[in-house]
Amino acid sequence: MEEVTGRVVVITGASSGIGLSAAVALARRGDQVVLVGRDPARLAAAASEVRDATGTLPASYRADFSTLDDVRTLAAHLRTAYDRIDVLANNAGAIVLHPATTVDGYELTIQANHLASFLLTTLLHDRIGRTVVTASGAYRWGNLDPRDLNRQLERYVPFLAYGTSKQANILFAGEAARQWPGMLSFSFHPGAVRTRFYNDNRLIAWGMKHGPFLRGPDKGAETLVWLATADPARLVNGGFYYDKKPRRVSPKATDQALAAALWKASEQAVG
Repeated sequence: MEEVTGRVVVITGASSGIGLSAAVALARRGDQVVLVGRDPARLAAAASEVRDATGTLPASYRADFSTLDDVRTLAAHLRTAYDRIDVLANNAGAIVLHPATTVDGYELTIQANHLASFLLTTLLHDRIGRTVVTASGAYRWGNLDPRDLNRQLERYVPFLAYGTSKQANILFAGEAARQWPGMLSFSFHPGAVRTRFYNDNRLIAWGMKHGPFLRGPDKGAETLVWLATADPARLVNGGFYYDKKPRRVSPKATDQALAAALWKASEQAVG
């Protein structure tokens, strides 16, 4: 890893789990971490945990990614506060157990996991040095159709909706490297992590919650922290990583035509 101090690192989904673990690790290295979360109480608690670990209370911003106007407001605040964002960790994510449509008219999973981070990155990309997207090996379940981002609502299955959003994450990171070559872009699979995300979703937690193979949040955050700090010469721009190593993914997550179509559809979706 590079020796880094004083960089600005914005982490979404930082109230708990992987995001909070990454925030603590990066703050301990000397980075100025900025926490983004949906729930004010959990966000305040996370900021206090970073302060207790490092002696410095980080800045924090509330934003609910189920509302794109919240994302626009967040981007405006960040642009006012920071001339440069060295790392944007697009870590916020959700699995939705029942079909739901946001106020913006999109299936909740694809908006919370992809469209919101796409919008945030788009609004800030001229100030971002690198972005790290928390994806998942669950992309294999995805069946993304950029012509219809609400396709999952037709016959809703939570795992398929989640997998489709993770497929979108990997395609987005790859296309961002092509669209914005001046900004490094990576995605990664954190593994199956014992976090609030798993504990709060019974479809995943059932039979797994007490499984010895689940990782702790610190282990799940290792690759995020590494991608946020590693020498760019060691990394593949647009690449997908697992356990700090580049990994091959199936064509559904590397197809450049599909990635370009998703990009255009996402632009239209977020206005």
